[in-house]
Amino acid sequence: MIVTVASGKGGTGKTTVATGLAVAVATALDQEQAPADGTVQLIDCDVEEPNAHLFLKPAIQARREVGVLTPVVDQAKCNGCRRCAEVCAYHAIAVLGSEVLVFDELCHGCGSCATNCPERAIREELRVTGVVEEGRSGPIAFAHGILNVGEAMAVPVIRELKRRQAKNGPDRLVIRDAPPGTSCPVVECLRGADYALMVTEPTPFGLHDLRMAVGVARDELGLPVGVVINRDGVGDRGVEEYCRREGIPVLMRIPLDRRIAEACSEGVPLPVALPEYLGTFLSLYRRLQEGVGR
Repeated sequence: MIVTVASGKGGTGKTTVATGLAVAVATALDQEQAPADGTVQLIDCDVEEPNAHLFLKPAIQARREVGVLTPVVDQAKCNGCRRCAEVCAYHAIAVLGSEVLVFDELCHGCGSCATNCPERAIREELRVTGVVEEGRSGPIAFAHGILNVGEAMAVPVIRELKRRQAKNGPDRLVIRDAPPGTSCPVVECLRGADYALMVTEPTPFGLHDLRMAVGVARDELGLPVGVVINRDGVGDRGVEEYCRREGIPVLMRIPLDRRIAEACSEGVPLPVALPEYLGTFLSLYRRLQEGVGR
């Protein structure tokens, strides 16, 4: 089961929920003496600001550079036909007279220019945009991506994270901690998931962004959606009323509690800091299984 933990905005508590769920399920499986390898995997796909490692403190065992294959033009072979510029959907290539200009930052690595060049004057080279690191935090398999400073495209790093996930075998639970918002990186995190778990807060801003996130996950991608309300007890009832009208289940509530804030600031997973939440997260896991089953 692949669960993407997402939200329409930052600061709602996605990582708190993602790490809490991973720790709770891994703890329960360990108590049941289930196989430790490949049972729970957490992938931090918020590659611009990954922070799940601050909670899980994994031992990193592998590091791999990732990036985009960008064109390199052999000017001696180029005849200036402009075919490369014509087929580039991202305007990453321009031809001025006999010179071909390549704008690496715009290139999406689709390979159309090299494929369509009649003179075979274009080859592709990897332009490194970030790294993927893998390791373990006890029984939890862990991976995260780190986008290089100044890079605009997070999707290639996220795709590599998803490929690493596929190579790690049939995990019982895979949790993707998505970036905030509803842009391309979030869409990539949602693709291929079995369930979209939205973390929100009961405020007008939270409701506004939740609507957008649900629109992407449920209405565009067809995923089942459930909601976790963080800082429950403040704000208003707009989120609850919206969920009721839309038939979206509220799977878990996390109250505004100073102890929770202290645990987060110290990088301690919620079921570890407050053991009473172990059962709460296991209940969330069971409801996720039911939602995927339906």
